[in-house]
Amino acid sequence: MMKDWIQKLWPKNAQNFWRMLLLSTLGLFLVRILFYYVHQVAFKEVGFLDWMAGLWFDLITVCIAYLPFAVLHFLPLPHRSNRLYRIWTLVYFVAVNILLLGLNLIDVEYFKYTGKRSTSDLISMTTTGNDMSQLIGTFLSQFWWIILLFGVLIFFLIWLLNRVLIKEKPMERKDIFPQTIVLIYSLIIVVLIGRGGVGLRPVGIIEAARYTKPSNTALVLNTAFTMLKSFGAETLQPVEFFSEQECNKLFSPIKSTVPAKILKDKSNVVIIILESFGNEWLAFNNPDLKKTYTPFLDSLASESMWFENGYANGKKSIEAVPSIVSSIPSLMNNPYISSSYGNNKIKSLANILTEEGYSSGFYHAATNGSMRFDGFAAQAGYQNYFGRFEYNNDEHFDKTWGILDEYFNPWSAREMSKLKAPFFGTLFTISSHHPYFIPKDRKKDVIYGPEPLCASISYGDYSLRKFFEEARKQPWYKNTLFVICADHTPSTNSAFYSQRDQLYRIPILFYEPNGLLPKGKRSEIFQQLDILPTILDLLNLNKKYYAFGNSIFQEGEREAITYLEGIYYYFNSPFMLSFSGKEALNMLSLADKKEMSEKEKKEMTPEFNQKIKRLKAIIQRYNHDLINNQTSLK
Repeated sequence: MMKDWIQKLWPKNAQNFWRMLLLSTLGLFLVRILFYYVHQVAFKEVGFLDWMAGLWFDLITVCIAYLPFAVLHFLPLPHRSNRLYRIWTLVYFVAVNILLLGLNLIDVEYFKYTGKRSTSDLISMTTTGNDMSQLIGTFLSQFWWIILLFGVLIFFLIWLLNRVLIKEKPMERKDIFPQTIVLIYSLIIVVLIGRGGVGLRPVGIIEAARYTKPSNTALVLNTAFTMLKSFGAETLQPVEFFSEQECNKLFSPIKSTVPAKILKDKSNVVIIILESFGNEWLAFNNPDLKKTYTPFLDSLASESMWFENGYANGKKSIEAVPSIVSSIPSLMNNPYISSSYGNNKIKSLANILTEEGYSSGFYHAATNGSMRFDGFAAQAGYQNYFGRFEYNNDEHFDKTWGILDEYFNPWSAREMSKLKAPFFGTLFTISSHHPYFIPKDRKKDVIYGPEPLCASISYGDYSLRKFFEEARKQPWYKNTLFVICADHTPSTNSAFYSQRDQLYRIPILFYEPNGLLPKGKRSEIFQQLDILPTILDLLNLNKKYYAFGNSIFQEGEREAITYLEGIYYYFNSPFMLSFSGKEALNMLSLADKKEMSEKEKKEMTPEFNQKIKRLKAIIQRYNHDLINNQTSLK
């Protein structure tokens, strides 16, 4: 009886389906071996787990490709014994493998030009202009062996398929119920594998860094997967406002440190990113505020170097992290992390400081997988990631985002003591976020205001105090540089703070417990992108690095750049320039908040034109470097 039910729940059609999937997975894995053989100089440290991770991504890709087929194949109908259905099965199998293997074989050669797996932007690049038609003859003559190998692999898989498929008998009425069960469990398995597990979000390109070293992500991924995951995501287009030489004169992201000689060598670094802290509700940055919701942050600012003209480079948390720790903004409709360029080679603060002997940790109280920060942390070179699961106490879970900041913040301070000194830690808070949850036993302690957000910011300030109270007990505290900034401004009902020149204004401050840093307010424009260069100078390093920001301790442009709905906003005192396409839209005076008249623009023509040129050069270099995977030094 048991044997009969096992046969009913593992029928021939299920066996045939999984054999087809495994054959397609085998084909992808064989191409990965070839890919590694051709590019093994790019993957110096590859172990067994890297190959297993690659196999996992192959299974994910194959399950996505076969999902439409699975729905039809497992329907409890007598169609599978039909000759036409068997022919259709073969056609589907061949079509899927032509697509999967063809895309991966492209990167056997193309990888050496980009250093990453191809994404959907390759399609737009090859179909723009006449490049493809002009080069197709050269491709066929030079890479004939890839085309030949492609044909051999397809033939080999078809031959194997014909040997492993089992002939099925017509389905009977008594088989309908067990076949329905097979349909349900098979689709659940295919969907779960296709998602990459039961996480909050389906696995994306950037998650590859969680399974391997950042340098090996291209080996773990496969091109069909990266194409699929980036399809529909808007890609950047190359622009050429200037010659390459002229562009580099106007702007270059290749920077060199100038040691500031203010702090001790090998100082620890802790960056604290405050969720949704905008100037609107901060007394030290808003003199018109009638009461303070952040007494602790106000007191800390009085002991810090802080910027009254601090700017976020985006409006989302997912845009803030690359800007802060990698000095790479999201100047496109898709955030950098979730874009088709999210797997580009980068050198973040974690990468750079690891080369200097630092250990590192990223602390985010949200559920692991939130905004793909764990994947980006791995991609950015952080050695450790700590989230809700690592905290491992859901009694402190807010039932929405993650662990309450009043518990997670001091816990993070204690966990940082476990990092080998010197260390680099990044803490991202979560509580001051809709739905603005305040624990019952803290409702009497927070400061309320005209918006629900006010109490949440007050609670965030209380939790920040808890972090510093715990940090002061730790042996590393006195030898640590603290950088505190918001990820972005919160939602607002204020007409003033909804203006583009205010929409990105955030607190940014540098604090050092021994008072070595110059204290007080600074009026220069300072953006999130400037944090990485400034930290490197403060650590007295001698490094060349890649960054779109500028150190406050070096001469150069004091500027900020953001992008929203197809428009670039460029802040360079005393103006804010709006730019779209190939032309400037308007110029706003930051002093009096008025748009400049045509007469005023003409009077400012030289300075006006220079700012436009600078912005165009930034855009040109940004698009070029992301498209060509040149966002780090070799």
